Amino acid sequence: MSFFKYKALTKDRKAVSGLVEAATEDLAIDVLKEKELIIISLKEELGKGAKQALLIFGKIKAKDLVIFSRQFSVLISSNVTLVQSLGILVEQTANLRFRTIISEIEDEIDGGAKLSDSLAKRPKIFSDFYVNVVKSGESSGKLEEVLNYLADELEKDYDMMSKIRGAMIYPAFVLSGLGVVGIIMMVFVVPKLTGVLEETGTELPIATKMLIGTSGFLSNFWWLLLILLVGLFVGIKLITKLPTSKKIVDSLILRLPIFGRLFQRIYLVRFTRSLHTLLVGGVNISKGLKITAEVVNNDVYRRLIEETKKEVEDGNSIASVFINSKEVPKMVSQMMSIGEKTGRLDTILSRITDFYTREINNIIANLMTLMEPIIMVIIGLAVGVMVAAVIMPMYNMASSF
Repeated sequence: MSFFKYKALTKDRKAVSGLVEAATEDLAIDVLKEKELIIISLKEELGKGAKQALLIFGKIKAKDLVIFSRQFSVLISSNVTLVQSLGILVEQTANLRFRTIISEIEDEIDGGAKLSDSLAKRPKIFSDFYVNVVKSGESSGKLEEVLNYLADELEKDYDMMSKIRGAMIYPAFVLSGLGVVGIIMMVFVVPKLTGVLEETGTELPIATKMLIGTSGFLSNFWWLLLILLVGLFVGIKLITKLPTSKKIVDSLILRLPIFGRLFQRIYLVRFTRSLHTLLVGGVNISKGLKITAEVVNNDVYRRLIEETKKEVEDGNSIASVFINSKEVPKMVSQMMSIGEKTGRLDTILSRITDFYTREINNIIANLMTLMEPIIMVIIGLAVGVMVAAVIMPMYNMASSF
């Protein structure tokens, strides 16, 4: 199937434009004629090669899913049928790969399939969490409410992660720029400066010798450094995917000096927000815990949640495991215990989520404030090393004459 971009006129002579999916241009024309549109222009949006490349390698981002969920919930709330809603979303979605997937789901539902079953066939895009929330809405007859609530929660999660990424962009950009400038200095500038010092035959300080050695290595073996960096990046990616290594890495993340507390709060918010959404959607606690164990994306918390699931199935309190864990603040376990006893666990989880979301925002703001002086200190040290290794020997040599 291909997508064709069209411009047309309605019976009322109103200009419209959009996308239509069809195997050929002739079939696309037939589809538009069935809609009683007068075609002004029609052309394939992408060539076959470009289309296939996007379908295979195109990435569906979290933002695409958030926009899809929000638009879908609005359409369903407006009493538009599932098939019609998906058809509208096909035309409105910018991501070609996602658009094709939505079109496939539309065809399956039009053929009698359930929405949750169609979503479940695509686990790389729609998680168990997403599918089960939709399934609960279908079972309870509250799909409209559930989709709206799901869109709200996905937006909140996306906004939180966007803030965290945004906070990291500034220091990453500055430090990357500093690294690039340092390499350029070492390869092109330092050899010329240190060459003068070596010609004098005087004894050079250790700092200068180290600078000359580093400069020589980068000048002659820059390709080796590049291979090492790529190898390190690929190695870390592969190691972190191994179950044993992931356990160690996830445990170390929570013990980082500055960022450990931030990550702990992020995992807690993921857990409480996901479980709250599932409970509101009608999923039982046991199944909700099973799903959130995977959503949280940290092995330490996954094991805690899985242990909690076993305790709940044995008839014990949902807070029985958390209350003895160092990774979970006492307030969380105590509030969950109260929520369970009062039958208001979903409300308590919502309040915990709001509290720790505000705390995450405060931590990010404090980190941004802290990062600026740290970066200035790093830059100062780099400049100090350059001065000590190059300028000072030159100054001493000039003073001796």
